[in-house]
Amino acid sequence: MTFHFNLREITTASMVLFAVIDILGSIPIIIGLRKKVGHIQSEKASIVAACLMVAFLFLGEEILKLIGIDVNSFAVAGAFIIFFLAIEMILGISLYRDDEPESASIVPIAFPLIAGAGTLTSILSLRAEYYVENIIVAIVINIIFVYLVLKSSAKLERKLGKNGVNVIRKVFGVVLMAIAVKLFAANINALFSH
Repeated sequence: MTFHFNLREITTASMVLFAVIDILGSIPIIIGLRKKVGHIQSEKASIVAACLMVAFLFLGEEILKLIGIDVNSFAVAGAFIIFFLAIEMILGISLYRDDEPESASIVPIAFPLIAGAGTLTSILSLRAEYYVENIIVAIVINIIFVYLVLKSSAKLERKLGKNGVNVIRKVFGVVLMAIAVKLFAANINALFSH
């Protein structure tokens, strides 16, 4: 069994997931939850989110086959979702958001806040382009970062301030939009060549 570790793929996949998960942008939601329920189980939420993401990386394609959808179609659909997420981040508007959750544990932090529809779609879209091992490394990097943010969300909000969080969101919004265009371009040809 040969591994194809590639720093460029790991970096790109990490940035896609970082932008889609948008844990920094979720700090206000996390703080709101902490005020409501008193304590957030950072370890539990991070581990469950990681398991969901890795499981979807391996089983997502099988699930799609059952429904009768190929990875390229899913990748193009994923590109649209990532594109709209990017628009949300850049323009600071909310095209779609679930209602704020009532309690904080596995739901809503692990799912859908961290491993939501956008994240899972992105993972399968990345699968169409990159080696699995690079995506797994990217997932691990992001989960470590998510865990650190969950642990220190109140401190981070004080340090970054509302403007700091907004600037980071906008920068990653632009990165995300470029990635969405690339994903779309890479997979649209495969759709028409079938």
